Amino acid sequence: MSDNSKRPMKVLIVGGGTAGWLAANHLGKKFSASEGLSVEVTLIESPNIPNIGVGEGTVPMMRDTLRYLGIDEGDFIRQTDATFKQSIKFINWTDNPQPDNPTYYHHLFDYPKWDNSALMWLNESAESTSYANSVSPQGYFADLGLGPKTMTQPQYQGETSYAYHLDANKFSVLLRDNAVKRFGVSHILDDVTDVLVDDAKQIQSVTTVNHGVLEADLYVDCTGFSARLIEQACEVPFVDKGDVLFVDTALAVQVPYEQSDTPIPCFTLSTAQEAGWIWDIGLTERRGVGYVYSSRHSTQAEAEQVLRKYLGTAGDKLALRKIEMRIGYRERAWHQNCVAIGLSAGFVEPLEATGLLVFDVTSRMLAECFPAHRDAMPLVAEQFNRRITHTWDKVIDFIKLHYVASKRSDSQFWLDNRQTNTIPESLQQKLALWRYQLPSRYEFASTMEIFNLENYLYVLYGMDFDTDIAPWTVTDAQQSQYQAQQAQLQQYVQAARKQLLPHRELIARIKQYGISKV
Repeated sequence: MSDNSKRPMKVLIVGGGTAGWLAANHLGKKFSASEGLSVEVTLIESPNIPNIGVGEGTVPMMRDTLRYLGIDEGDFIRQTDATFKQSIKFINWTDNPQPDNPTYYHHLFDYPKWDNSALMWLNESAESTSYANSVSPQGYFADLGLGPKTMTQPQYQGETSYAYHLDANKFSVLLRDNAVKRFGVSHILDDVTDVLVDDAKQIQSVTTVNHGVLEADLYVDCTGFSARLIEQACEVPFVDKGDVLFVDTALAVQVPYEQSDTPIPCFTLSTAQEAGWIWDIGLTERRGVGYVYSSRHSTQAEAEQVLRKYLGTAGDKLALRKIEMRIGYRERAWHQNCVAIGLSAGFVEPLEATGLLVFDVTSRMLAECFPAHRDAMPLVAEQFNRRITHTWDKVIDFIKLHYVASKRSDSQFWLDNRQTNTIPESLQQKLALWRYQLPSRYEFASTMEIFNLENYLYVLYGMDFDTDIAPWTVTDAQQSQYQAQQAQLQQYVQAARKQLLPHRELIARIKQYGISKV
């Protein structure tokens, strides 16, 4: 091996925000204590370009990431104004909304506690209780406003599975400090003025205002929708999926609580509207609210009217922020010596908190798949691209499912979403099969699925999907066992609700006392 091959490989991350600093943490974690491969990680971000600052919802995988990165859960909650998230509550998604009588279902984070749960629920009486409430106590806890853990439970553990709501900008600061102090990532505040590429669109260097020319072996593009490296410099095409997922614009606003003791929902509210849906996320000091809509089905003025009606007097005089979104993903996330992470790589709307989820997954994948030799980079890139494309396609299938399973017919937006030519063939085949038989775990065998069998079951049967179970025989023993399980579940709910605190009170105590590491 030549002397040149022994020098440390240099990674330059261009752009900060949650995507940039997640990438910096995962790379830093991987190589800060490595006894083999030597990798130096530097992140450069502009002091003049603000972060988008949305993406305030996470999924349970974030708990694993924070623990893996060595972040104290109590410190995380204090520094990011975080609250707990146990589910997404989908309001008025299933049928046309009735005045003063909203319908809803929960997509819980707890997976069903018993096998054959969907079959037994369908066989008993789907109208007696919701699917979610038949398989987990978490829906009850969420509706009761209770937190997911007790004060005596260790960090990142709870009575139920959970994720977080958080202030995205404060989260970026926490990740920055962790990457720099714990993993030795170098941090540069400067503006990139030029990106030099060769004839093969491989990056040679980036030029900055105050630090001159910076060179690296691998460049990570975390510049958001501008895609400064992967698109503007490397000219990698974007695969537009706007013909599948219609929502492409958001109006967002931060809403202060009118009273300091206002209860905080421990779930994301997702309320369907005429041309999209409204997210409502409760942090400790404010709510983050936004209307995600299709610009083909609504004007901005109409969208603002819908959002202000939802906010009521709480939104009076609050300015709305417009965010235009590119729906789709990069044809190749890894091109030559440039890897796109975050919005520069793709985005498929905020439903189900896929943004931070995919940023986190791809950052970890980059660190774990990092080439041990420069000559191996093309081979690693090919595998990386294949996996990332698969991930995006599966995420798009799952998001589209929410619109296809809806029976709403009160606007063209919902009717258009069920047009066959807008539904990926892979999803069409699944739905056709599931009319005749229940979804099987073997249909979700890939480790890169992101959303698994249990996630599909919550959405399908939360939205009253019709599966013909007539050919299936349920024995008396199975029915008795199911009824015993339901009684056991109710007993657990009654016992646990005496131990769990109201959500806001739990957060206040954690901020005051922290969380045990034992």
